[in-house]
Amino acid sequence: MQHEIIINKTIAYIEERLHEPLIIADIADQAGFSKFHFHRIFSAAIGLSITDYIRMRRLANASTALLYSDERIIDIALLYHFESQEAFTRAFKRYYNLPPGQYRKLMTSVLKNKEEYKMKNEVKGWFLSGTDQFNYEMGIDHEIVHQGKASGYLKSKTVLDESSFSTMMQQFKADKFRGQRIKLSCFLKTKDVQSFSSMWMRVDNTDGDVVQFDNMSNRSISGSTNWNRYSIVLDIPENSSIIAFGVILSGQGHVWMDQFTFEEVDESVETTNLENHSELLDEPLNLSFEEDL
Repeated sequence: MQHEIIINKTIAYIEERLHEPLIIADIADQAGFSKFHFHRIFSAAIGLSITDYIRMRRLANASTALLYSDERIIDIALLYHFESQEAFTRAFKRYYNLPPGQYRKLMTSVLKNKEEYKMKNEVKGWFLSGTDQFNYEMGIDHEIVHQGKASGYLKSKTVLDESSFSTMMQQFKADKFRGQRIKLSCFLKTKDVQSFSSMWMRVDNTDGDVVQFDNMSNRSISGSTNWNRYSIVLDIPENSSIIAFGVILSGQGHVWMDQFTFEEVDESVETTNLENHSELLDEPLNLSFEEDL
């Protein structure tokens, strides 16, 4: 997981400097790699070249500025380091299929109508669960996004203490992934998370027993953090029946999620499974609790 730590630090470095000039050689240098080697590692992990990733993040922030500010298009273009409005328009149209001005007019109207008729806590494919889900809200956010036009969010409403938690989740049949090692990744961003937030994934067998599980309890997120990429790697045994996954929020706070992906990886990628399967002992041990003294 060493490369993943480096990738996460790199993403955090980029997020803090989207309004600044970003030189690939400098980014590779702060990661401790040559430019060529870093490009290969980053592209393999994220699925985009470092240049394309930076452009995507700048365009995503620019799309938000178009919808939620009155800034001129030229000013938005220059803010995100496009050399001209024409260059910005070409790049924006390739990604969003509309030029910036038309996107602003059309999407502002679409979002206005959605706000008028939307129903809270309805997100296609997702549902809320947890000890206190009625004091949490999930939904779609068009203003704070990592990529594209929307992200999902989970936030507290009237949560009183850290014992309350809710999760925004899905579950599906394991048939497609049986016998594979699967890596679940997504981008998360948090605000004022007082207890913790994390992604989680669980694999149940045909008897309903948990056979693989990771809730990032050894690397959970708290406080306010910018967008970064998190991953869980689990084996899907042949007797697996159900795969469940989601994002959990404990206590008060707000977490955004975007770009969930599932991919098969080989055994060189270490599993993050936290579900311990201890061997059955031949006889009882340490009954007086003094054997280690």
